[in-house]
Order: sequence, then C-alpha cells, then structure tokens
Amino acid sequence: MYSDDLTIQDWLTRHARYRPNKTAFICGSTRMSFSELNASVNQLIHALQKTGIKKGDKIATVLPNCTALWEVYWACAKMGAVAVPLSPLLRGQGLANLLNNADTSLVISDKATAGYISAVKPLVPGLPDQRYWLINSDDTESYTSYHNAKQNESTEEPLVEKVTGNDPYNIIYSSGTTGLPKGIVISHAVRALYGSLFANSYRMAPESVVMHSGSIIFNGSFLTLMPAMFLGCTYVLHDHFDPQQVIGDISKEAVTHTILVPSQIIACLQQEGFNKVSLPSIEYILSVGAPLLLEHKQALNRRIPGVFYELYGLTEGFMTILDKTDAFRKTGSVGYPPSFMDMKILNEEGHVQPAGVIGEIVGRGPLLMDCYYKNEAQTKEALKGGWLYTGDLGYLDEDGFLFLTGRKKDLIISGGVNVYPADIEEVIIRHDAVRDVAVFGVSHAEWGETPVAAVVLTANSGEVNAEIIRAWVNNHIDARFQKVHEILIMDELPRNVAGKILKRELKERYESRK
Repeated sequence: MYSDDLTIQDWLTRHARYRPNKTAFICGSTRMSFSELNASVNQLIHALQKTGIKKGDKIATVLPNCTALWEVYWACAKMGAVAVPLSPLLRGQGLANLLNNADTSLVISDKATAGYISAVKPLVPGLPDQRYWLINSDDTESYTSYHNAKQNESTEEPLVEKVTGNDPYNIIYSSGTTGLPKGIVISHAVRALYGSLFANSYRMAPESVVMHSGSIIFNGSFLTLMPAMFLGCTYVLHDHFDPQQVIGDISKEAVTHTILVPSQIIACLQQEGFNKVSLPSIEYILSVGAPLLLEHKQALNRRIPGVFYELYGLTEGFMTILDKTDAFRKTGSVGYPPSFMDMKILNEEGHVQPAGVIGEIVGRGPLLMDCYYKNEAQTKEALKGGWLYTGDLGYLDEDGFLFLTGRKKDLIISGGVNVYPADIEEVIIRHDAVRDVAVFGVSHAEWGETPVAAVVLTANSGEVNAEIIRAWVNNHIDARFQKVHEILIMDELPRNVAGKILKRELKERYESRK
C-alpha cells in the first residue's frame, strides 16, 4: 500500500502559490501562467461540484488535444474524481461500451463529436442530459456548455476531499490491438511516481520546456506530462501532429523535451529543418508507443546526436528505458528498467531464461496498475505474484539490456519454426524505397503460416513495385522460413491513437481479399 500523501492532488496548487507567473501551459493562442491555470481549474471544479460530481466519480472525455482536456486532468487530480480519457474516434456501441464499463458520471465532448455522442446517449442508461457537457458549441438544449458552466464560478480554492495514494486517478483503456479494450486503473501514487521517476530518467528540470504533439489521451503522454507538472515546467500542447509545427515550436519556444511515436519521427526525418543546428534547445526526444526500426534510430542519431531515448512499456505499469548514453553502445536495445523495477525472461514453463534466449518479458515495480476495472479474471491473468506478464517477447544480453522480438500474439510459426516479424521488418526498412513497414502472419496450406509485409513507399520511390521489393527482401534474407510471401503497398499503415500499428486490421484486410 502507498503512503496517503503520495498523490498529485496539490501539484497545481503548489506551483500557483510558489511560482504564479511562470508560464504553465501553451496550446495554440492560449498561454496560461500557473496562477491562471489554477484559477481556471478551480472554476471547473466548482462547476462540477454544482452538478453533483464528487471524489471517485468518473469523468469521461471524448476530446482532441485542447485546453479543456488539460483542465479536466488537473481538476480530477485536485478534487479526487477519476479521469477517463477516450478517443474521439470512437463511435456508436464501441463508445457506449466504454462509457458503461467505466460507470461514467459525466461526459465532456466537443462540437466535432456531438453528433456521435447524441447517438450514444440512449445506449448509456442512467446518465441524464445535464451530465453531458460540450465545449466550442452553443447547443445548450442537448448539452451543458462547458464554458458557460465554469465562467461565472469562483476562482478560489474549492473545498475538496482528501485524496490518498491508493485512490484511483485514471482509467486508461487499452488500445484493443489484440482484443476488447480493458480499463486499466492507475492510482494517484503511481502518477506521482511517474512525475519523480521519469523526471530523473529524462534529466528534466523546472526550467525544461516540454512539448507534446500526439494525443494526450493515451498513457504514453503521461511519461512527460506528469514530470512536467511535478517540476513546474512549461508544457506546450499541439492540437494535432504536424512535423513543420513540431520543428517551428521547438525553435520558437526553446523546447527541451518531446515525445514522438515512430510514425512521427519518420515524418520529421523528411523535413530539412529537423537537425541539431536548427534546433539547438532540444535535449531529449523519446520514441514510445511502438518499436522504432534500427534504420530510423540511426537516421535520428545522425540528425540530432545525443538526444535519443527509447521507452518500451505497458500502461499496466512496466517499462524499460534506453538512455541517450547507451543509444550507440546498445543499438537495437530498448534499455533496462528504471530504479525500483525488475524484469526477467520466462519460457512457456515459467523458467527464467539465460542471456540471449527469447521468452516472455515479465516485470514488476511500483508503477503497476491496480487492476483491470471490473475484470478480476484478466487482472489475475496479467498480475501473478506481483509480476506483470506482458505478452511481449524478447531477450536480455549479457549486460541485462532488453531486446524486443515482438508480441506473443504476433509470432508467426512457419513450418514449426518461430518467425519474429521484427527481424524481417529490420531488413525491409533498409530498402531505399520503403518508408514504413509492418510484417504479419497469414495462413498457408503447406507451412501453417507465412509472412506478409505491408509497406509504405517513400515519395521518390519511382518505378518500384511490390514484386521488386519482395525479390530484394527475399534475396537479403537467408532463412527460408523468413522469406516474405507477399508485399502489400499501402498509402499509410493503420494505427491507433497511440501510434501503434494495427496488425490485426492488416491481417483482416489481407484475408478479405481472398
């Protein structure tokens, strides 16, 4: 059990008191000091309390990156409500399922999703109309206006219940890449430790300027979101990802720390201004959300040396970090666990594997989730004896650094031999015409399964076609069982909001053609 005082409840209040004029938050034309942000959050809390929201109630957001989403996060932190960020791409029964599963007390959405929310209302029984709030709209007949609700409220500190370290702060829903989304319950204490542990791991300081250009509804965003508020940094939030805006704001705001998922790194590498000379302030670029292929790691390290970090991790609470000082020494690794964490590699029988032998990655530490919300069976399957069974495959080298080989569910068994998609992807990405790649297994009459690759071509790929790439790849692969059966050329690979490639969707698309 955690200390009652290990919470994020007072972080914003503390900064508003001790550094009121420091710039806290930038989003588009909005620039707020800690004092201004705290005052606006206090107004929101007063408005929520008038609606009947109290400690422990679930507030679901169906919002893109915006000021309101940032305010909701810190209102929940201060008043003890539970933030449930949901993707604005969710529709119909899929959205209703999560709202019902979370026992949602109030929904906050925007004009762009209002129509979808209206269609969902009948599917969420027991949630009255006044518990649906809308930003950026005057539709006050069907919704409560977010801005109208808070604008006349007091900016004074509200009376709130004491929050303890064991109280929940988030329910973060899994991406659903391998099944139905699960509600991952994360406590105040875990979020507090995100702030302190990751601030240390990333060499952040109160003077740091942190930028995020991906969606802040997925857990990876909290890797810098929490350290930024813990230290009182300036946080720059983009409403959508644009590589030119990323480069422009790193320069304009003297950004020191930013997270980019692999697809965003690839996009930035296409820009001439993405280099150390143009961006002298940058100290840290974290790749997260999916494995970054070696070719792209090397390109980033050439463009901006000494800033690359990589994090492998699960929302459920186990992570490893490749530090910038190891980026060249341990090429291909995703690092080792931060302080207070431990890991081991297990085979199917549960025996610890020696260095160099592939098995399931199993980890433990103080950042583990409380549970899957209302899902005891899956909680017991994931958490055993204080260890998290990740479902991912990898191996440790002689120094204890972790190397990923893929997810257990992505493993291709061809002719009785284990084929790891990542090994083939590393070969394919070396082709000059390939910008992005994902390998997945499909059924095969003779071999059981065989690899298929979906690729995105570069802008200057010329006359290259699928057969040319397949011949090149198979000529560069020695093992017969790794040879690619077919190449699919796509405009973009399907990804979820966290930037993870949806291999299940790729497989379904492939099989639907047959």
